[in-house]
Amino acid sequence: MRCGKMAAPPPLPAEAAGTWGGVRRRCQRLLYWVPVLFISSILCWSYYAYVTQLCLLTMTNIGEKVVCLVAYHIFFMLFVWSYWKTIFTLPMNPSKEFHLSYSDKESLEREPRGESQQEVLRRAAKDLPIYTRTMSGAIRYCDRCHLVKPDRCHHCSVCDKCILKMDHHCPWVNNCVGFSNYKFFLLFLAYSLLYCLFIAATDLQYFIKFWTNGLPDTQAKFHIMFLFFAAAMFSVSLSSLFGYHCWLVSKNKSTLEVFRAPIFRHRTDKNGFSLGFSKNLRQVFGDEKKYWLLPVFSSLGDGCSFPTCLVNQDPEQASTPGGLNSTSKNENHLFPAKPLRDSQSHLLTDTPSWPETTAKAEKDKVGMSNPALTMENET
Repeated sequence: MRCGKMAAPPPLPAEAAGTWGGVRRRCQRLLYWVPVLFISSILCWSYYAYVTQLCLLTMTNIGEKVVCLVAYHIFFMLFVWSYWKTIFTLPMNPSKEFHLSYSDKESLEREPRGESQQEVLRRAAKDLPIYTRTMSGAIRYCDRCHLVKPDRCHHCSVCDKCILKMDHHCPWVNNCVGFSNYKFFLLFLAYSLLYCLFIAATDLQYFIKFWTNGLPDTQAKFHIMFLFFAAAMFSVSLSSLFGYHCWLVSKNKSTLEVFRAPIFRHRTDKNGFSLGFSKNLRQVFGDEKKYWLLPVFSSLGDGCSFPTCLVNQDPEQASTPGGLNSTSKNENHLFPAKPLRDSQSHLLTDTPSWPETTAKAEKDKVGMSNPALTMENET
């Protein structure tokens, strides 16, 4: 009796495949919450260890208890508030004006890749304030969301959508950090660092007593020891991360823009969006200082358009995105100026003080006159 080859199993019907795909996506979404649950469990344990075991059961001085409990709950409240806002603030997506119309989508699908598709995108983007390009000088387009990407907007593979001023996707908050919640993310880092430093500082003397056998042999000893280790460990990692993002704010950059500098029509410019330290800070935190330390939204602008510190070039002098002069003359199409919010516009009407501008002659020309306001035809 001959043994034949085992037949391949029949393919799953479309309904079963769709059901399995839905189950898999739901499982992935649940797994994405594991880091958040880990941070939340650490936070709950630290609350119990500090408030109950350290303050109420170990501290003997009433004044010290009151001061530590009041200060701790202030830091705890600000930490939880900013963390909550970072997690549950929905990332902002490009507005409908950046989405292709039905006719433009059809035209884009009909045209072969290359100059023909770029012509369709140029027509769709002619009324949009788009200053940046791809490395080849083409219009930035997302073929998954079917939209022309605003400046500083990127597609997140985890969220599967385009995010305005995307910085990164953070697994610890299970959310994209972008225009809508970047201020909350910064405050979350700041208050979590202060929270850990406060715990480590006030727990230090009792931690030392633990090693010198100055504490009674109770359950509190182990909570005090691990509380200090955890606070010190998180303080080190948080201080480096917070310092890095403070530097990003001072330069008006995102994490993605550090690894790939924005490309404007005339050249790549890593400091193209930097307006000077003060104005860079106000873009993230807003004009009203009373809201700076609170996790409430106060950032300037709409997330779709940003002022730049670039200056005009001779319109007759065409250039490539890499900054090399081109010998061909391009036909220029001016973008209609899109009005910014008053609070964003006056960033450019104040007395300019751009520390990144090196040539003295350029300082008198700083403003919204961005060379990327002109759309170059591809040759």
